[in-house]
Amino acid sequence: MRMRSGTALAGVAALAVVGMALTTAFGPAWAHGPTRQKVRESIEINAAPAKVWAAIGNFQDMSWLPPVTKTEGEKGNEIGATRKLTLTGGATVDEELYKFDAAAMTYSYRITTVDVKVLPVTNYSSTLTVTPSADGKGTTLEWAGAFYRGYPNNDPPPELSDEAAKTAVSGLYKAGLEALKKKIESGS
Repeated sequence: MRMRSGTALAGVAALAVVGMALTTAFGPAWAHGPTRQKVRESIEINAAPAKVWAAIGNFQDMSWLPPVTKTEGEKGNEIGATRKLTLTGGATVDEELYKFDAAAMTYSYRITTVDVKVLPVTNYSSTLTVTPSADGKGTTLEWAGAFYRGYPNNDPPPELSDEAAKTAVSGLYKAGLEALKKKIESGS
């Protein structure tokens, strides 16, 4: 059976309208899950880059980060090295080193195990980088991370949302950078 071209076009137009109506009605239900979030914090430290690197460049020592009470690990600064951070209150975070460049004063690591009640993130990776400050009189320390929120599905509870994850990571970075600046500049 053969259709006239006008009838065929009317049929295509009707299908397009039905498709748009379905997309409008059910589109939110078909939405994809969370998107990768990023946080970047930096601080200027009145000290030489080598001194700042000496304070942070050992993957096995996270004593400069306020909530960390103990760091245990294996393999030093080798790629694949691991560490377990024990936090105030007893919670732990397991991490693995996946990039390390002492000459460039940078390293990257990922969290392999963390309770989202402790840090509301999943699939977290982070990089610490030491560079001379723009004025050449000190150091810029940058801490950058990328992660997904703690709740992998749509409609997360507020404490596991994108905003909660970004707020928690940003707060951790700022507290760590401020503590390190104070420690280095005071000479303690």
